[in-house]
Amino acid sequence: MDEQTTLLYVAAVAAREQAYAPYSSFKVGAALLDEGGTIHIGVNVENAAYGSTICAERTAICSAVAHGAGRLLAICVVTDVPAGRLSSPCGACCQVIAEFNPKLPLTLANLAGAVVTTSLDRIYTRPFTAAQLEEDNEQ
Repeated sequence: MDEQTTLLYVAAVAAREQAYAPYSSFKVGAALLDEGGTIHIGVNVENAAYGSTICAERTAICSAVAHGAGRLLAICVVTDVPAGRLSSPCGACCQVIAEFNPKLPLTLANLAGAVVTTSLDRIYTRPFTAAQLEEDNEQ
C-alpha cells in the first residue's frame, strides 16, 4: 500500500471499532480523504428499524460535508470478512459517493490484510446524475 492508502486503512480500522452493529455484528469503518488533506471517518450505525440503518461510507461523507470538505480524493472501506473476500459499498453508498466524485479511488480491505484499490466508476458504472435531473426538467 502507498502512504495515503495506509493512512486511510489505519483510520478506517480504528473507526470500525466504534461502529454500532448490535443486530448484524458486521462492523464497517470508512476513511475518506478530502483535497485539504483531512481524513473524515465513518462507521455503520444500525437501527432496529433496519431501513433506518446508515452505512459507514455515507457517514464518512456526511462528516466531510458537515466539516466543509472540499473535493473528495479517496476512500478506504474496511470490514471483517474472511481473508479471500472483500465487501463493496452498497448501491445507495455508491450513488452518494458518485454525487461528490464519480471516479473516486476506492480501496476495499479486510482485517486479514487483503486490500484492493479500484475506483467508483469501475464498480458503479451508471450513477444517476444532476445532468439527468436537468434533462428531465427540460422535457
